[in-house]
Amino acid sequence: MKPDRFAVLVVEDDPLLLIDAMDLVEETGLLAYGARHADAAIQMLERHPEIRILFTDVQMPGSMDGLKLARAVRDRWPPVTIMVTSGMVKVTKDDMPENGMFFAKPYPPADIIAALNQISSQIVS
Repeated sequence: MKPDRFAVLVVEDDPLLLIDAMDLVEETGLLAYGARHADAAIQMLERHPEIRILFTDVQMPGSMDGLKLARAVRDRWPPVTIMVTSGMVKVTKDDMPENGMFFAKPYPPADIIAALNQISSQIVS
């Protein structure tokens, strides 16, 4: 893998939403990894240092929800940009890790693509 190519980790327990979100990531030209819960996400982050963006749902099964995952990633992998989404949970700025972004479901795909492109340009610069 080229060093200037980085990846996005999408964490979503609904398989169809996971595939849709990964497709959005790939539309921007980025590499997409997927996980169905936080424990799998942590394993992916440990194995793939090229992951520079986490895009996670809030509600999911397992040892932690998406907000706890986001805070854990912020603490352990500070360079990773955090994007959080939910259709069920009202997320406030205080709930989010520093510099995190929130997208309410159903999110417009163009908003996710725009955010990924903006983050990409900041990481590459």
